[in-house]
Amino acid sequence: MIVVLAGTSGIGKTTIGNVLATRLGWIFEDSDALHSPTQVAKMRSGQPLTDEDRWPWLATVAAWMDQRIAAGESAVVACSALKRSYREYLYRGRPAVRIVLLMADPETLAARLAGRRGHFFPARLLQSQLADLQMPDDAERTYVVLAVRSPAETADEIIRRLGLTGTGG
Repeated sequence: MIVVLAGTSGIGKTTIGNVLATRLGWIFEDSDALHSPTQVAKMRSGQPLTDEDRWPWLATVAAWMDQRIAAGESAVVACSALKRSYREYLYRGRPAVRIVLLMADPETLAARLAGRRGHFFPARLLQSQLADLQMPDDAERTYVVLAVRSPAETADEIIRRLGLTGTGG
């Protein structure tokens, strides 16, 4: 199984993803590391990515997932996947994929981003991500999980919702 932790910047995808992967004994990848240097520079300068910017990055994320699936490995990947079309692309031909959309109110996200240091994504871009966010409908196989408790409690909720068995701790 590949679990994609989706959501805006500041939602805790990396932190929760590390906890989740550790509890499950799975591989973790932060798709921020899969952005091209050009994309990172664009965001660092305060410019939001466009769909044209995101599709090559999503293809890289999908290729990473395909490698794990081909190797028979379960994994967790943090990837914003804000739009329905992005999530549909990540699901396409990959029955092992489960997407969990992490949610919190804009004030919580802004506070988390304000306290974050050393990341290329500036807090001022949060509004562009919130504008791009499309909530899943009933036909989409995406789970929505509130990420307002501790990362460990959120990971526990994801494990429960996906019917997985974590090692605890």
